[in-house]
Amino acid sequence: MATDIQIVIDCADPHGLADWWAEALEWTVERSDEAFIRRMVDSGAASEEDTTTHRGVLVWRTGAALVSPDPGRPRMLFQQVPEPRTGKNRLHLDVHVGAQRREDEIKRLLGLGATELYRATQGPFEWATLADPEGNEFCVA
Repeated sequence: MATDIQIVIDCADPHGLADWWAEALEWTVERSDEAFIRRMVDSGAASEEDTTTHRGVLVWRTGAALVSPDPGRPRMLFQQVPEPRTGKNRLHLDVHVGAQRREDEIKRLLGLGATELYRATQGPFEWATLADPEGNEFCVA
């Protein structure tokens, strides 16, 4: 049974959204291997249309990934899809910062471009549900 996972988020702009989440989570956008991409194009395994330039770097057009500074955390991949988001997420991320930091973190994320959707509680637990710039919901607890 597989025990390693990658979290994949469908989106319209994988590179822009990866940049946003990298800042939000204080993670790092995975470096593009330009030499590998160029070899794939030169060999015919990929085409120029499969690539683009983001922040002056050759990248795959349809995906961008984040890695955590802490070992053992899953990689996050932002994958371009043609259709827009049409309803509520069936899966979302919970960003746990603790009760003492929650309000400051919500303000920071709103300042980065998140939108606050609602607040909720369950027993002693409180959280805010926000949306990233493409409308993907996530909670701050």
